[in-house]
Amino acid sequence: MLSLDRTTAIAVKEFKQLVRDRITFAMIVMIPLVQLLLFGYAINTDVRQVPAGYVDDSGSSVGAALIQDIAASQVVQWRARYASIEQAEQAITRGEVAAVLYLPPDLTRRLADRQFNPDGNEPTQQRPLGHWITDGSDPMLSAAVKGLRQFPVQLKGPPMLVPAPVSFELVSYFNPEGRTAVNIVPGLVAVILTMTMILFTSAAIVREREQGNMEFLINTPVRPLELMLGKIVPYMLVGFIQMGIILGLGHLLFSVPLPANVLALLVTTLLFVLASLTLGLLISTRAQSQLQAMQMTVFVLLPSILLSGFMFPFEAMPKPAQWIAEILPATHYVRLSKAVILRGASWPDLVPDMAALLVFFVLGLLIATMRFKKRLD
Repeated sequence: MLSLDRTTAIAVKEFKQLVRDRITFAMIVMIPLVQLLLFGYAINTDVRQVPAGYVDDSGSSVGAALIQDIAASQVVQWRARYASIEQAEQAITRGEVAAVLYLPPDLTRRLADRQFNPDGNEPTQQRPLGHWITDGSDPMLSAAVKGLRQFPVQLKGPPMLVPAPVSFELVSYFNPEGRTAVNIVPGLVAVILTMTMILFTSAAIVREREQGNMEFLINTPVRPLELMLGKIVPYMLVGFIQMGIILGLGHLLFSVPLPANVLALLVTTLLFVLASLTLGLLISTRAQSQLQAMQMTVFVLLPSILLSGFMFPFEAMPKPAQWIAEILPATHYVRLSKAVILRGASWPDLVPDMAALLVFFVLGLLIATMRFKKRLD
């Protein structure tokens, strides 16, 4: 027969145990708090301040005024002025800007040709005023710039001239069709590797304690650094296998392009796998049980998915959220994977994010090694 007293006693015991488990109790409070802050503050689907550059070959006051008016719209943020289209294209490939506006030398003439005649008839010649070149590897950024195709421009002249709707041609590089899969698949590699690599190693030290193997490790001549390296080496191969599966199926099912520079992809993936495994080791040296290790893994995984640029544009996030994202390995690998797979970036373009992953790996390994002590307490 069901006893209310026995059930209550067990419930009280579980509640007391939960309160004593500070990490689990903190996760109960922190996980909903972090999600609320991320979705309410950091995540913004209204893309503004897209990093952009321009090439103004018109050399006219109309072109200068047009550039100022576009900046005032706050859709884009001018980062640089380029001397030629070639320089602008290279900047997009390097990831410096996501869009470039080109104004031709005959801008003033083109704008004059687009004015309505006094009798109300439209002119027969309707050449575009200029061109927007966007990085199509992120469809949300391209969609934001696409809204500037119909941008009002006023030409100073006789009062009888009424401005006609102004249009710019839009050219999308790396993903002309604007397919979401092209953007999702490279980022999915980062998310899956983050989840699996951290999960595998976050319970590495804890599992040794729970299975009673810590006594054997204490009595061996294995040093802490050797133990840490030995824990992550087997999972490096697992990371490469997962990357191959995702990219291979992405190419077969969704026609996502394969990288031309395979070596760059392998090197960047290796650095990211090492950084993620090291992050798991840091969790493992802090967690007291495998349940705590899984909870702390989820706590790291959520910001990695939401702030890395995988689901939402990095440029649309407020500055504090971007600062937090910069300390996450997933953020750097999302940039690297898109640069290598979609844009065909060269080695110098990859150095900043590769260096960040390398620093994270070295520091994380050192901290995990110092935190691990060969004793049962």
